[in-house]
Amino acid sequence: MVAALLILVVMVGVGLAINPSRQQFDWFLRLRRPAWLTFEGLIPLIWISIYACFYASALLCWNASWSWGLMGGYLGLLLLVQSYTLLICSTRSLANGTAVGLMGWVWGVALAVVIWPHSVAAVGLLIPYLLWSPVGTLVTWQMQRINR
Repeated sequence: MVAALLILVVMVGVGLAINPSRQQFDWFLRLRRPAWLTFEGLIPLIWISIYACFYASALLCWNASWSWGLMGGYLGLLLLVQSYTLLICSTRSLANGTAVGLMGWVWGVALAVVIWPHSVAAVGLLIPYLLWSPVGTLVTWQMQRINR
């Protein structure tokens, strides 16, 4: 119970701490999107689902391993994922978002490989992120090209 609460508090804390200002985010919202991005309204729901899977994955991994090192791996992934929008908005550089998006995906794959021996179910819960992350990175890369 304590682990479940601690993981949740850390996730919410990171989510609240690493966000762009409203003014910075408004700049991001004004950027043009690729024409094929017709499902943008679903992106918040997609991310809520991914974060729920992160939470469940970290909890399963903790219960299977009791490893602070693996929890550090989850924290690293969370920091990379959460810093994507802040980095883009604070630097006004979509190239930075493309780079951090790719780094997050690579970190996620590495984390999945490392936690595999401890909990296959925890790895399964990382799959939604591992599938979505390349889509987000592609969108950012294409936005970079159309918003020069």
